[in-house]
Amino acid sequence: MAKITRALISVSDKTGIIEFSKELAGYGVEILSTGGTAKLLREAGLTVKDVSEFTGFPEMLDGRVKTLHPKVHGGLLGMRSNPEHVAKMKEHGIENIDMVVVNLYPFESTVAKEGCHLEDAIENIDIGGPTMLRSAAKNHPDVTVLVDAGDYAAVLDEMKSNGGVVSQKTNFGLAVKVFQHTAAYDGAISNYLGARLGDAVEAYPATFTIQVKKAQDLRYGENPQQSAAFYVEKEIAEPCVSNAVQLQGKELSFNNIIDLDAAIETVKEFEQSAAVIIKHTNPCGVALADTPLSAYLKARECDPVSAFGGIVGFNRQVDADTAKELTSTFLEAVIAPGYSEEALAIFTAKKNVRVMQVPLLGDYTASGYDLKKVVGGLLVQGRDLGMVRARECQVATERTPTASEYEALDFAW
Repeated sequence: MAKITRALISVSDKTGIIEFSKELAGYGVEILSTGGTAKLLREAGLTVKDVSEFTGFPEMLDGRVKTLHPKVHGGLLGMRSNPEHVAKMKEHGIENIDMVVVNLYPFESTVAKEGCHLEDAIENIDIGGPTMLRSAAKNHPDVTVLVDAGDYAAVLDEMKSNGGVVSQKTNFGLAVKVFQHTAAYDGAISNYLGARLGDAVEAYPATFTIQVKKAQDLRYGENPQQSAAFYVEKEIAEPCVSNAVQLQGKELSFNNIIDLDAAIETVKEFEQSAAVIIKHTNPCGVALADTPLSAYLKARECDPVSAFGGIVGFNRQVDADTAKELTSTFLEAVIAPGYSEEALAIFTAKKNVRVMQVPLLGDYTASGYDLKKVVGGLLVQGRDLGMVRARECQVATERTPTASEYEALDFAW
């Protein structure tokens, strides 16, 4: 890798871009930019060359055409180790661009706004940005490409250590991130437009694209002969097993994750302190009480035999008294929105017990899809988030339920 001498910077999310650009300038890197990014950097005291000056061609069509030019993409795609590429670039006056820093028009946040029209969505489809990103990522042996502000510091550290050079290993990782990012971006556009092919907006698009990120490899799947991995959605606002943090214990298994999901989703349905014990995906005891300890004891009494080796979920912080009771028997895992320091100290006596903590169960909006795989296909439905109150139902018997019976029916639902 050669030293970085020229960078093209054009970002919608300008987090950290001034500081990053100043560091680049300190290495003598020439900065090319467009529009609002160029204005921001100049106001910060940086010397910036407009892309239109670099290409000799003006921005046009209301900004739709800024960087779609051979001097940009030739500078990105030209292989420095290929003599024919080098000669052709020299013949046409194309100079190297060694770094691209781009993030894309905010399509998903735009279409999520109430009252967003198709025309607004179309104008927030980025064309030049993904094209530059893909060009730079394809030529990652020679070009460093950044799509995430979270990578700025690591790249600067590497440049500092290597005299302004970024390694091919780092460039490859950054390039992979680019293709993941543009795939998700195109998927969001496809989902949105694909639901609008007819006169009305369809609940489900003509093609359905989702992207999930690998959280961890698993030793095996549901059975030992099956390989497996755990993937999570990229942005999770709702407390759940996918954003739970493991505080101690053995590595999670495929079946652990399924049961932990069942446990936390069960107790999330209740406002009162609740506990559930899950065994092989099924609740073998669920109870409500004034405290987590009382709820757990009641849940365990439902089926003490099946509770052995189960997974326990709470919708309240686990205190020391509850932890003592939990560690008095064999359990696979516990999941809750918090633990006291004393409780965590008690769990250390059972070092194999998996202790999982989800974010606090405060205000959040539950949403999303429920997906079920069949061979050769995928069933997609909205999550079952409805709650039917027993008093809202029609009584089919001669006797009306009592108040306590209504309460029990709500609990059972």
